Amino acid sequence: MKTIQMTIDEPLLHEVDQVIHSLETNRSAFIRKALRLALQKHKIRKLEERHAEGYAQYPVEKGEFDIWQDEQVWGAE
Repeated sequence: MKTIQMTIDEPLLHEVDQVIHSLETNRSAFIRKALRLALQKHKIRKLEERHAEGYAQYPVEKGEFDIWQDEQVWGAE
């Protein structure tokens, strides 16, 4: 693990300190978890963008998935 230094405004730090107290953790662990979550959200957002770009380039054609319609279980009717 590497130690880093960062700048944070006091109101945000105060809010973090309140949360870490209630979670019974420390600043470092809380910030590590927050960074992991932010990186995961970023990765998902990028994948969703690629997905949307793919469908924009190659849109679904009418009837393309009709063959699967009868295979889908829609629940009680």
